[in-house]
Amino acid sequence: MTMPHTTKRQSPLKVDPATDELISQAAHFLGMTKKDLVTAAVRVYLEQQREHIRQGMIESMKVLDGSLTSSVSLLTGLSPERVNELGGTGDWED
Repeated sequence: MTMPHTTKRQSPLKVDPATDELISQAAHFLGMTKKDLVTAAVRVYLEQQREHIRQGMIESMKVLDGSLTSSVSLLTGLSPERVNELGGTGDWED
């Protein structure tokens, strides 16, 4: 099944005045637009954090196995074992 292609519109990025000033200064001295600087900075940051992001995704996938118990566990911070000790959750259809 192919998803229809939708055009995404640009959104303004809101930052505090001090950060905006840093972005403006850096963009000026690097000879680039603020938009291009932020784009490059985000890409570099995400590349540096790739392993941390991957670990977070793995942990989320371990928790979210599709069961109601795992959803309740994630929302409450209780372990699945503790949810079951407290009476469990039943099933999605119950």
